[in-house]
Amino acid sequence: MSRIAALTAAFGVLAQSVTASYIANKASVSETALPQTVVSHDVAGNVTLRAHLVVDGIDVDGQLDEPTYRDIEPAADFIQQEPNEGVEATERTEAWILYDADNLYVSARLWDSAPEKMVANELRRDNRNIVQNESFAVVLDTFHDRRNGFLFQTNALGALRDGLITDERNANFDWNTVWDVQTSSFENGWTLEMVIPFKSLRFREKGDQVWGINLHRFVRWKNEHSFVNPVPASYGLEGLYRVSSAGTLVDLYLQSGSRTLELKPYGISSVATDRTMTPIVSNDFDAEGGFDVKYNLTKGLTADFTYNTDFAQVEADDEQVNLTRFNLVFPEKREFFLEGQGLFEFGGPERLLWGRPSSAPSVFFSRKIGLDSGHVLPLNLGGRLTGRVGKYTIGALNIQTGSANDFGVKSTNFSVVRLRRDILRRSTVGIIGTHRSVNLAGTGSNQVFGADASLAFFQNLSLTGFWVRSRTPGREGRDYSYRGRLENLGDRYGIEYEHLVVGENFNPEIGFVRRRDFRRNYMQLQFTPRPTTPLIRKLRNELSFDYITTLEGRLESRQLRYLLAPEFQNGDEWWLEYNRDFEFLSKPFEIATDVVLPIGPYASESIYSAYNLGPQRPVNGWVGFIRGSFFGGTRTQVKYFGRIELSPILSVEPRISIDWINLPQEHFISKLVSGSFNYTISPRSFFSALAQYNTSTDSFSTNIRFRWEYEPGSDLFVVYTEGRQTDDRGFPVLQNRGFVVKFTRLLQF
Repeated sequence: MSRIAALTAAFGVLAQSVTASYIANKASVSETALPQTVVSHDVAGNVTLRAHLVVDGIDVDGQLDEPTYRDIEPAADFIQQEPNEGVEATERTEAWILYDADNLYVSARLWDSAPEKMVANELRRDNRNIVQNESFAVVLDTFHDRRNGFLFQTNALGALRDGLITDERNANFDWNTVWDVQTSSFENGWTLEMVIPFKSLRFREKGDQVWGINLHRFVRWKNEHSFVNPVPASYGLEGLYRVSSAGTLVDLYLQSGSRTLELKPYGISSVATDRTMTPIVSNDFDAEGGFDVKYNLTKGLTADFTYNTDFAQVEADDEQVNLTRFNLVFPEKREFFLEGQGLFEFGGPERLLWGRPSSAPSVFFSRKIGLDSGHVLPLNLGGRLTGRVGKYTIGALNIQTGSANDFGVKSTNFSVVRLRRDILRRSTVGIIGTHRSVNLAGTGSNQVFGADASLAFFQNLSLTGFWVRSRTPGREGRDYSYRGRLENLGDRYGIEYEHLVVGENFNPEIGFVRRRDFRRNYMQLQFTPRPTTPLIRKLRNELSFDYITTLEGRLESRQLRYLLAPEFQNGDEWWLEYNRDFEFLSKPFEIATDVVLPIGPYASESIYSAYNLGPQRPVNGWVGFIRGSFFGGTRTQVKYFGRIELSPILSVEPRISIDWINLPQEHFISKLVSGSFNYTISPRSFFSALAQYNTSTDSFSTNIRFRWEYEPGSDLFVVYTEGRQTDDRGFPVLQNRGFVVKFTRLLQF
């Protein structure tokens, strides 16, 4: 043997010895650090779960009849968040985390002492009512950054609800990915099996994984929330999104990575009539196509590209009644803009009372892209970059819209760049910039740039703030806005304070501003005891004071509010609110057609009462009443927003709001009546019909939709829409009508 060969052999033996020693030492350390049990707890009570490899996978049928479930000990010690924080759950839950080469499996057996009382009445995908059913959810923090994650939730009927959690703030349930779940019932409860392909997730690299994980169960008939890793009661329903409270998942070794490329082409055909256009369009037939592409640049960074985007399948906006002098805001419903929406949020999260809009401006509001005065503009090309690189969160968007000569709208480019950096344990700092190539006045472009910070300390204390400025030709001076906000909201005591300024020329034209030229100081005190009674769980008391002046110091708005809100053990709520308001009108305000309020000060007092009937009732929802003085007259309002359950697959959702306004100038009645009929064929297929009538706009609209997800991620939509306006005789005259068939196909590589 030559000397070179001898040296090569010696190095080979040495390398094998070192490798074997490393593996042995790693196994030894692992054995010492974590006992060979399914569930371990550290000294702080945090949970570590072990994933188990099942080479041949499992048959996802919801039955839990494989030997795996007998051979592997489940995670079973769930801890209450509500009603008794830190106490063992009253109903036993057994959960398993399994995986094979391609999929993650989450299975559970949910025991129930009174299965006949279980509430399960929602099958529609991503519907918010799912969380009000007997439900089970898993949160996966795949980058283990304790800030972001994926949420998968189901109920006893096997409904699907998935969401993308960003910075623990909220979950975007308009994000959809490919996964499945099956459920079944047994004599003492129900069972479930979820299958989540690894290609539907994002994670760092193949090989050994350490993820954050939490499992949540809601026993609706008891109104009991429990987690496998404890979550503080002060987080409330947002506890599911608090990834920093999650446990740890280990022993997960992945042989495949997340998806690299997705292609989603679509084809659409339509027949449209529009009598508001010149010349009138009547039964105009059109057919076209386009596509979306999604590509993983890195494990944490995703690029999206869209061509000739069409949103014909989007459901209609819910009508609103506006009795204020400020603009209304309608939520975004278009899928392309909803995915990754949380990455573009600026200025910190908003904590809003039910039905009460925020005074803070929005720097980026995607509805300003492709929509103009109710008209849809073509989206020719678009690109988006979202995700994480180390401690940085990146969001970048560029959209080119086409022109619409009939409306006098030029082709426009919209750009947004958002960058945030993680600091400390749960805090961030960031910047944002937006650009609109043609401003609304057509005299140049519009830009906005700003910086913000969100600082979280201890369990409940947070400080948030932003400074932002706009640039628009002809609107110089006082073109800025800034805010500072303090929150310390515990389970029993809470305090909030906000100082907000919006200049008269602040003009974010890819954002939304409700009011300008004001300085706001707001404070709220909260006291929420838990009485030892069998009826009431929590008794929330809130006292707040809102004081708004112009930047010159003139008082514009003032409100003193006291809220008493008992939460009952069964999940019902009652709100009783007293308001004492002052409003100064600096210019005449047309509150209704031909009803004008003159300049001057107006003081008012009102009582608001509402009762929330829980979903355990066949007829549920909010019933509300308002009575008080109103701009020198009186206002009486009654409303009901709710759901009438005919069966778990058939429901009607009425929305009725009637205001009787008696002013010195005139007496008028404002009515908003709508009803949605929903028939859910399966968790992936439904039919809905929405009809709305609003006397404030003299409009009547209809939207009928059928959606069938024939394969995960691939859809067929059939949509009919119609809008009518009442004439002088009160007869609904046709304004527009459309019939659309849209087909999409998801291809994954």
